[in-house]
Amino acid sequence: MIQISKTLGIVGLLYSSFAFSQIEKSRLVTLMGSKFEITVVEQDSTKAEHQIDQAITEIDRIENLISEWRKETPISKVNQNAGISPVKVDSEIIQLTETALYFSKLTRGAFDISIVAMDIIWKFDDSMTELPSPQALRNSVRNVNYRDIIIDKQKSTLFLKNKGMKIGFGSIGKAYAAEKAKEILIRNGVTAGIINAAGDVATWGKQPNGEPWRIGIQNPFQPDGIEAVLEMDNNAIVTSGSYEKFAEINGKRYSHIINPKTGIPSTGIISVSVWGQDATFANGLSTSVMVLGLKKGIQLLQKFKKYQYLIITDDGKILSSNNP
Repeated sequence: MIQISKTLGIVGLLYSSFAFSQIEKSRLVTLMGSKFEITVVEQDSTKAEHQIDQAITEIDRIENLISEWRKETPISKVNQNAGISPVKVDSEIIQLTETALYFSKLTRGAFDISIVAMDIIWKFDDSMTELPSPQALRNSVRNVNYRDIIIDKQKSTLFLKNKGMKIGFGSIGKAYAAEKAKEILIRNGVTAGIINAAGDVATWGKQPNGEPWRIGIQNPFQPDGIEAVLEMDNNAIVTSGSYEKFAEINGKRYSHIINPKTGIPSTGIISVSVWGQDATFANGLSTSVMVLGLKKGIQLLQKFKKYQYLIITDDGKILSSNNP
């Protein structure tokens, strides 16, 4: 879990507003099926509320492009035409799909947006007492294969080769929406803010008192404690983890993040936080690491020196880019 420290009490905020002619305004809303907290630094409340509205409009636009749950979205139409015909889509969808396929190729399928076609055989509500059968696992991933996602950039089309296939951007969609909302607000002249998309956080600028934004990374084994506090300025941090949604069978924890190749949930890592320039890219890395496991995950992260990480294993071991 990620916690944001504003470092200002009510009195401090009022003083800061007077001294720096800026205020900090936040709004918590439900978007894309998750909690978003949008924070902006502006000259007054009216301008701040207007800018938050602009961010919400942009996030809604993204959801109407990539949601697989809304029947009329381009992605839903791609899924409906799986195995039938290519579907013309916006170039933005092509680019986001290319980003997803980049991670698929990089991780040899540990990251795969076609995983949404997987049969639901796992339950993460404490009701599972035994593992699914090997046959059930094989059947569950029969329609999952990123290699069967066909992009035609010249015609701007997406095609899923096999009937029953589906794609979805639940893995990177919220991070992407956070980055796009940030982009809109910067274009509008907002000098500082935070878009917290259910833990996928994009930041820019500084607090009204000139201090950097401070983001705390929680240790799941210490619910009231913070493992690390990062000072953020025009960058992003995301966390993937199994500590809030998992199944425990025969004393072993199985994450809700599932290996697309095997149908088996990830194990061994309870939390991966990645921070760097872009939330979408960081999310692709953190999700991939959860599936790849500790050794291969760190090997992947070490290829991207501009991104840092903090990993907490199921047995409480902590590894970071400063101490791998």
